[in-house]
Amino acid sequence: MKKKVIAYLHTHWDREWYREFEVFRLRLLRVFDKVLDLLEKGKIPSFYFDGQTSAIEDYLELNPDKEPLVRKLIKQKKLFIGPCYTLVDEFLTDEKCFRKNLEIGLKYSKDLGCEDFLGYFADTFGHSKNVPVILKEFGIDKAVVWRGCPDEIPSEFMFNGVKTVNLIRGYFMDTFSSDVSIEKKAEFLEDHLDKIAKKSSNALLLPIGADHLGIKSDVAEQIKEVNRHLKNYEIELSSPFKYFELVKDNFKFKHDGELRDNSQTFILPGCYSSRIKLKQHNFQCSYMLDLANKFQIFTQKKYKTKSYDKVIEYAYKLLLQNQAHDGICGCSTDAVHRENILRYEKILQIAHTIIEELKLETGEPTLIVNVSNEEFSGIVRFETTELLPEKDCQLIETKKEVPKDILYSTKRIPITEDFTNVYTYLTEIEFKNPSKLFSKPNNLYRSIFYPLDLSISDTKMENAHIIVEIKDGKIKVIDKQHGGVYGDFLQFADYKDNGDSYNFGPVIGDEGTKSQIISSKILINGKLKCTLGVTFKIGNTKLNTEISLKKGAKNLNFKILWNNKSKNHLLQAQFNLKEPVVKTYSKDMGTLIERSFDPDYDIRKNLPETKGIEAKTNTAPMNGYVWAQGVGFVTRGLCEYEVKKNYLLITILRAIGVISNPQNPARLTPAGPPIEVEEAQQLGENMAEFSIGFCKIEDWQKYYDEIYQYIITK
Repeated sequence: MKKKVIAYLHTHWDREWYREFEVFRLRLLRVFDKVLDLLEKGKIPSFYFDGQTSAIEDYLELNPDKEPLVRKLIKQKKLFIGPCYTLVDEFLTDEKCFRKNLEIGLKYSKDLGCEDFLGYFADTFGHSKNVPVILKEFGIDKAVVWRGCPDEIPSEFMFNGVKTVNLIRGYFMDTFSSDVSIEKKAEFLEDHLDKIAKKSSNALLLPIGADHLGIKSDVAEQIKEVNRHLKNYEIELSSPFKYFELVKDNFKFKHDGELRDNSQTFILPGCYSSRIKLKQHNFQCSYMLDLANKFQIFTQKKYKTKSYDKVIEYAYKLLLQNQAHDGICGCSTDAVHRENILRYEKILQIAHTIIEELKLETGEPTLIVNVSNEEFSGIVRFETTELLPEKDCQLIETKKEVPKDILYSTKRIPITEDFTNVYTYLTEIEFKNPSKLFSKPNNLYRSIFYPLDLSISDTKMENAHIIVEIKDGKIKVIDKQHGGVYGDFLQFADYKDNGDSYNFGPVIGDEGTKSQIISSKILINGKLKCTLGVTFKIGNTKLNTEISLKKGAKNLNFKILWNNKSKNHLLQAQFNLKEPVVKTYSKDMGTLIERSFDPDYDIRKNLPETKGIEAKTNTAPMNGYVWAQGVGFVTRGLCEYEVKKNYLLITILRAIGVISNPQNPARLTPAGPPIEVEEAQQLGENMAEFSIGFCKIEDWQKYYDEIYQYIITK
């Protein structure tokens, strides 16, 4: 008896990748016009539109007359859309954005009449263990995945509580679009289905489609002909939902960890460090949009201000367009990523304007608000046109500009005479009641809460909790609180990279170049904040590193500035811990994930010799935080760390010049087109920011929240 094969027609739609958005959108018009025509004429039974709504929105924006037909086909369960707005990368986006992605996508899908949803992540570069948790929050109990599944996972399994299908052979199946004979197609499919059948139960799932591919008009007839030649299978054109119904009792295998195994499929981990400037923009925009939203909720409640909900949703859509996996991953053309930067700039314009307009609406001359759900006491930054006595404040910057209350006013326009001094201060603030208290000028500049504990020289900086000292060309850090001493704590390491935007390409025998400290001096000497300037040299590059310490703080803050003049290399901040690093905890979709490592593993000794294999790495993604051996690292848009013996390394630059290098030593199979992308070399000025502190793993959230405030506000 032949096994049932449920085949579904689809196209995987990248809004932008090796072509720019508008180029791909014009292609979308041609592809989807044909799909609608085939559906309307009954030549195909259904079409699955890639689990995202952005493509259908992009289509209908230019073809609004097709909306009634789209609604009709959705109602007839011939066209399936959603639940996401875009197919975001699961490790380069945070939990707030992922929830907003589902919220926007589901609302649009339901408005068009769609009722059937599954989490469709057929081409995502690995899968977060927390995505199923968030899917369940939105009432979605089914998912489809591919990349990252280890060999032992069958076709049907429970992924952290969600019924999930593993696309054993992937989503890419363009056989029916090829010009070979029916007999050849049947022969290929028989072999293809045999491989799927080894891990399947009573039915098989067969995607038919590929990236940006249209549907052949005679695909249904071709399948009938192919069925006559298949020995062990019978293909039925239907939808993924029919398949889930057929195998509903087969989800016995359980997997509750993340899916990042690359023994069967490429997970392309170089995307976490490709075009780091994009990741830094993304971090800032995600934070500022969330802050603007929280601030409007606060002011609406306390001051009855107007709602910005629609504006914020518009900005989130811009952000989610950039978070689609070929955008945020940094593996598109230079032109695509220039458009990404423009979107990021628009998002920041919107977020800052919302905050400033709401400040004006409150009528308060100075306003500092705690929008978190936790109490806060510590040092904050604020601006004023008033020159204040430095009894309880520390002046850190003076600039000439138009005050924001004039710049954002609708009652007048700024004139030359409005340009004045704007002062930036640090002061201590205490919020005993989360999300409630705010401070006005008459009670803002409080007395110092804790004893002054800062001291600094050209080679040493200290407060009550931390000592950092430059001695014998090394940085020594002492954690007074826990008694930890870290000698030669920070170096920079530079390696050759013969890879591409998808994978770091190591060079056999390359031991890298290590940095040397050539000078250190005081940059800021204040009672609330001190900064030591340390200049490292690595090759011909100087890394000007600002190490800052605040009064009473339990963390050190780092800002590195350098001019990158070299191509095809990997630059990392290398932290020397006390023991070999065998375990880390890193932030992933709002929670910590534990990962185990072999600290002696060397990728250069384990490069693949045949095509189809991707080298295993000791790198992993992080969403702003990683912890090991009592040391926590909070980063601003740095998304990749690596384990090597006693070292934990954070990538601050990966300079490459091609989307996909056919000679990449870590992956001998192309992952995309070999288009040159000069701007991915990130030549010129670069910056990296992170903070390190000492805490127990159970205290990570409190530590992260405290440092996050610094990372944003400086």
